[in-house]
Amino acid sequence: MLPVISFIFWLLIIPFCIGLIPANFIPAEKRSPGFVLLSGYFGMWALFEIAAVPAVLWVEYNNFKAASAVFTVLTLFCAAAGILLLCRNGIIVGWKPFPVKSLLTEAGIMWLIFFLLLGFQLYRAAAFASFDGDDAYYVVESLIAQEAGVMYRILPLTGGSTGLDVRHAMAVFPMWVAYISVRAGVHATIVSHVVMPLALIPLTYLLYYEIGRLLFSKTRQAGGHVFQKQNLPSFMIIMAMFQIFGNVSIYTNETFFLTRTWQGKAVAGALVIPALFWVFMQIYDKGVKNGRTDAGIWILFVSVNMAAGVCSSIAVFLVCILTAVTTFCLAVAERDWKILFKVGAACIPNVVYMAVYVFMAYSYLLK
Repeated sequence: MLPVISFIFWLLIIPFCIGLIPANFIPAEKRSPGFVLLSGYFGMWALFEIAAVPAVLWVEYNNFKAASAVFTVLTLFCAAAGILLLCRNGIIVGWKPFPVKSLLTEAGIMWLIFFLLLGFQLYRAAAFASFDGDDAYYVVESLIAQEAGVMYRILPLTGGSTGLDVRHAMAVFPMWVAYISVRAGVHATIVSHVVMPLALIPLTYLLYYEIGRLLFSKTRQAGGHVFQKQNLPSFMIIMAMFQIFGNVSIYTNETFFLTRTWQGKAVAGALVIPALFWVFMQIYDKGVKNGRTDAGIWILFVSVNMAAGVCSSIAVFLVCILTAVTTFCLAVAERDWKILFKVGAACIPNVVYMAVYVFMAYSYLLK
């Protein structure tokens, strides 16, 4: 029972409380439990990058224990800050109740179909866990951190000591999995193959839902067509079908999403990159009053960019390129050149990340 309580606390309560911080700085029409939870996860991963990456690079012994202590303090502090802001400002984070009679409508039946598809994916992901060659590295790295208290200092394939692994050292997502394993007292392999899919797959669909809410609002028009909210369940079903039947090769995002959910590169492809588009959609959401930019959105933007570094080092480069291209196109389309400076400032953590990575890689090659 205690492991279940720990999972609920660290995978639901803590992220939700952290997400209350950016939720306090956005208009009420943008505020929803989905926004809060997603913001909390990206914020939590950003905090883990702050705690873990310096420990990996500059702490040689017991670096996982040091990073865990710092991360615990940071997360609890931010969670408490979110609760205090909630109490002070009295923001309302609400989701309209779903009436039972709506289940008999066409939209209600389509929502039922979507949840059946989601349940099928969760069942298959947890009961028929997929194993591949990468498990011998990523899952074992999580287990070593859990058992030995060190990060990237022991070779997972042989068990011998090693120097700093430049390629993987700054992608600390397996270490976050190890942290959750330690807090719950559950073997890292079980957490990777069972708990992570049950947590991250619904979280990904929650992101798609939030994207769909923006795409299919009644105020959004394109090509003379009005996108109605009734199209949202159809959109979710289509996304679920793409995920189920997207295993056309071992390299597709859908394959990674359902068979390697616990790996950082799968999270980068399924969550971080779509979240970047979600943030840009909110920045330029013309259906929202009170302007197009809010402090909470920029906090979320920085968190999403930093979460890319937690997932994969190459994801940082991809996110920066995607951000630059998207920002330039939006600046031209909207004739808003100030956005270039705002986005540039928000990308500073990723620029620092890439600079450190290049320096460490160059130093490694000189040895």
